[in-house]
Amino acid sequence: MSIARITTRRDFDIVTCSEDHTVAQAVELLSERRIGAMPVTDESGRVVGVFSERDVIRCLKVHGGDALALKMADVMTSPAVTVSPDTSENQALALMTRRRIRHLPVVENGKMVDFVSIGDLVKARIDEIESEAQALRDYIHSA
Repeated sequence: MSIARITTRRDFDIVTCSEDHTVAQAVELLSERRIGAMPVTDESGRVVGVFSERDVIRCLKVHGGDALALKMADVMTSPAVTVSPDTSENQALALMTRRRIRHLPVVENGKMVDFVSIGDLVKARIDEIESEAQALRDYIHSA
């Protein structure tokens, strides 16, 4: 199954911040929305990085309290590791494991169309396995 299968069923806005946002502004967004990461976009809307809770911790360790005034352009994880809608769920999970990341912007024709987490992918995989198991149980009972 592809990433597109996950993204077509979702109905919510993707929270983003710009390269000019400060760490304080980004942390406020993460906290308000109760999310662990968000894409960072440039003035044209192109994904240029990702800012996550891990980036907050790393930034605070290096810069202390002064970190809150820094701009996203200086602290985000960049370049962003991205996938396309036709990337398989298993390929995306393998990429996340290999790169030790938990969020992926989904980009098509240079434009971000979604943002998936490892939780989204694991849930989709579990749903698929449960559906296959139910189909096997139904087949066995009908035989």
